[in-house]
Amino acid sequence: MVHSVLATLTRGGRGPALIALVSFMVVGSAVASQVWGGLNPCKLCWYQRYPYFLTIVLGLGATLLAGRSANRAAALLTFWCGVAFLFGATVAAFHVGVEQSWWQGSTACTGGGAGQGRTVDELRQLLETAPVIRCDEVQWSLFGVSMAGYNFLVSLGLAAFAAVVARTLEQRRP
Repeated sequence: MVHSVLATLTRGGRGPALIALVSFMVVGSAVASQVWGGLNPCKLCWYQRYPYFLTIVLGLGATLLAGRSANRAAALLTFWCGVAFLFGATVAAFHVGVEQSWWQGSTACTGGGAGQGRTVDELRQLLETAPVIRCDEVQWSLFGVSMAGYNFLVSLGLAAFAAVVARTLEQRRP
């Protein structure tokens, strides 16, 4: 059953196109939660978006190449999608650790030491102009899992899917 579903999803250029589409949907949901849900991203949240931006471009490129029978190049781009997703999963895992106080985030992320070497007027201006979004505070969770936790799971799943797609494309070389 799983094999037939994967075979259908990876046929032709569908696999890389699906990677690009899901990446777009993940970034879109993050932006929607920011715009309409009022969940402002912290520094680590921004870092977690970058792999998706990259995989949108790589996935679209691989889709175009797979459609032109350039399967080796498409497989290489899809492989790099998997690497980007693993990087994103690593950042998300680090973020979960910061949220759970398993380890400390950077001072830019947790608010510690942000005022060192600044005058009172500089601090006042900073507080009045920029909201402080802390990485160590969970803004939203579902079933006890934060957005960073869900991003970790999605990134791992997409990395595995990208590996399967890359292998499938490589096997279909002309």
